[in-house]
Amino acid sequence: MNIIENELIFRKMTLDDIPFIVQIELDAFETPWTEEAFRNELMNNLFAQYMVMEYRNEIIGYAGMWIIIDEAHITNIAILTPYRGLGLGKKLIYEIQRTAQFLGAEKMTLEVRVSNMRAQSLYRKFGFEDAGVRPQYYSDNNEDALIMWAQLQQSMNGVNKLER
Repeated sequence: MNIIENELIFRKMTLDDIPFIVQIELDAFETPWTEEAFRNELMNNLFAQYMVMEYRNEIIGYAGMWIIIDEAHITNIAILTPYRGLGLGKKLIYEIQRTAQFLGAEKMTLEVRVSNMRAQSLYRKFGFEDAGVRPQYYSDNNEDALIMWAQLQQSMNGVNKLER
């Protein structure tokens, strides 16, 4: 599949997007978030910021984070299966980091399954470094989560150098 970059649109998630986001969740995760969880995030969580990635009027990915003072915590990030492996994860992470920085965040954190080496490798390209482990974090199989942190200014500078 040849994705034409100038046809990618990143925008704020709306309530109307939730049914599409739930389909991405079902496609991407063993224990997906529910429609109710996303509705709660958008309507009641003042820290929550969610964005969608569209391609030719179809939502193909999304990312969410909480911003608390100067820290951003990625809550979810997912791309539909047919669009994986095309470099779109990089674009989505870049956009969420850029948005976090615009909203005043100086650093960013996330948890990732210790077995998900592909995701860890991608996050490291964006300046994330290992910071600890949350034992039995994932309820579906009690897998540990690796905690990763990035300094946004440094990580954004590194990404810009890579793209030149």
